[in-house]
Amino acid sequence: MSRWAQLLRWHRTQKEDEINVAKNFTIWREWVIDPSGDFYYGWLQFMTLPISYNWVIIICRSCFYDIEENFLAVWLTLDYISDLVYVADTVVRFRTGFLEQGILVCDLARLKKRYLRSSRFPWDVASLLPTDLLYLHLGVHSPLVRINRLLRTPRLSEALERTETRTSYPNVFRIAKLMLYIFLLIHWNGCIYFALSNYLGFGIDAWVYPNVSDPDFGSTRRQYFYCFWFSSLILTTIGDTPEPALVEEYLFMVADMLIAVLVFASVVGNVGNVITNLQSRDDVFFPNHELVKSYLRSRRISKDLRKRVDSWYQHLHINKKITRENEILQLLPDTLRTEIAVSVHLPILSKVTIFQNCETSLLEELVVKLTPQVYSPGEYVCRKGDVGHEMYIIKDGKLAVVADDGVTQFAVLGEGTFFGEISILNIKGNKSGNRRTANIRSIGHSDLFSLSKEDLMHTLSEFPAAKQLLEEKGRQILTKMGMLEENLGEGENEVKVEVRMQQLEENLEAQQTKLARLIAELESTARKMEARVDQLELQTEGWEGIVAEGGEEEEAVERGGGVGRRGEREGGDGEGEVEGERGEGDGADGVESKKEREVKHGLKQVTEVDESDREESKIGQEEDVDEDGAEREEQ
Repeated sequence: MSRWAQLLRWHRTQKEDEINVAKNFTIWREWVIDPSGDFYYGWLQFMTLPISYNWVIIICRSCFYDIEENFLAVWLTLDYISDLVYVADTVVRFRTGFLEQGILVCDLARLKKRYLRSSRFPWDVASLLPTDLLYLHLGVHSPLVRINRLLRTPRLSEALERTETRTSYPNVFRIAKLMLYIFLLIHWNGCIYFALSNYLGFGIDAWVYPNVSDPDFGSTRRQYFYCFWFSSLILTTIGDTPEPALVEEYLFMVADMLIAVLVFASVVGNVGNVITNLQSRDDVFFPNHELVKSYLRSRRISKDLRKRVDSWYQHLHINKKITRENEILQLLPDTLRTEIAVSVHLPILSKVTIFQNCETSLLEELVVKLTPQVYSPGEYVCRKGDVGHEMYIIKDGKLAVVADDGVTQFAVLGEGTFFGEISILNIKGNKSGNRRTANIRSIGHSDLFSLSKEDLMHTLSEFPAAKQLLEEKGRQILTKMGMLEENLGEGENEVKVEVRMQQLEENLEAQQTKLARLIAELESTARKMEARVDQLELQTEGWEGIVAEGGEEEEAVERGGGVGRRGEREGGDGEGEVEGERGEGDGADGVESKKEREVKHGLKQVTEVDESDREESKIGQEEDVDEDGAEREEQ
């Protein structure tokens, strides 16, 4: 049974191994490198080794034959190791992601297509061409066939740029990078000088390398260091060099002189930039001392006060005290600036009693507004009776609570202590009236953080619950100290209640007045409407008789017309009768027009009365609006 159990266990283990291998293979197939990650940065640093090796060794092996022949096995091994690293770097490039709309692209097909279409792909392929096959024709001692390996140099530049952005000492790194370039230039120039001396003949004149048959100049070490020294003399223009005699020597010296001018200009320019950066950094970190000195001299300030100012500046520079943190971090986003301030100052702010148990968001808002301040020995931080505009938190140093004479000490405040927090809260009933109750003086150099009253009130306006909590804590502290007048607070509350009652009574009287006015206007409107209806009834009483008379008159006119026409046919007296009928008809028309004019006149009067009533009601409403506005202003 034990054999079968072991067999089953072995079989299960084999299956698990196969599953793990499959998972690892899947992970490898989907592996994408983040160009801003640590792995990519570490790979760039590793790539500097084979690239630097090719830049230094290829030219050295090509010019110094003894180095090539004595260490051939070592060079060939290192050559092919560097080639393998180049191949691995190509694979890394195929799997290096890129950002699209701020998101890392992990699609391997897109990554391959992007790299194949990039400008770096042809150069990377050229750096991996198997030019070592030329050894079969030229011989194994021809290292110049590997000169194409130098085409991978942009990776070295990328690695140096990434290091410059990550290092904490970028100016030092810039100087070191410049020295590396100068060393490489001197190395190549020295190797070419030795090769030129070999071509012209060792020891033919004072300019070329001495004869290698001389034991003092025959060793490989002596050859390299002599050529390096001679190249340094030329490129740095320091010291005297032998005068050239041949045309080749003159051409070499002219080329080196031109290169030396460029090297000297680059060195001076880079060093100047480093010095400028250091000065600008000091200007940001520390106040400009020269301007203050000039001002003190021009104003003829006393010597003792100038010494105090110089001592304060000296303390800042020696101990690297930074008083302009907000200006240094102002280019960062708000979130990063808040996180930096929280990591630096939040432990200090959380020690303050009134800020304990407050919301984290409130503390983060306040932390950004802390201002560092440095006080010299004997300097007063605050005096008794001064109005408190800020509170202080001691970061480093000691402060003494002294009497008015400035000598007698009542207490000593150390690191983490705070004071002045009550004076910036505006707590009503405070007997001190938001004024300082003690003299606080710095014993030595003291580093403090200050929080202004304006910044605190502006922040608390967005946190009403925290504001109420802080005021309650402040009242408790004042009560323990016996500095809170509770009766004053009750009297103020009673006064507020009385004022509120008076306002309510005035509002009630105003509303009653408005109500009486509205009732009176309603009664007046009802009376006017009754009068108007009566007037209309009186004017419309004779309208039915007028209509009836008008009908009879029309019938008479029609009869008159018929009689006239009959008179015309019969002749005789018909015309007179018709004219009489027409005269009677005209008289009826005259009566009707008079009645109509009376009706129109009555309607016009009614319309005028309506318009007058509307104007009176409009004027009354405007008066009500004016009275309401006046009452609101009084309230």
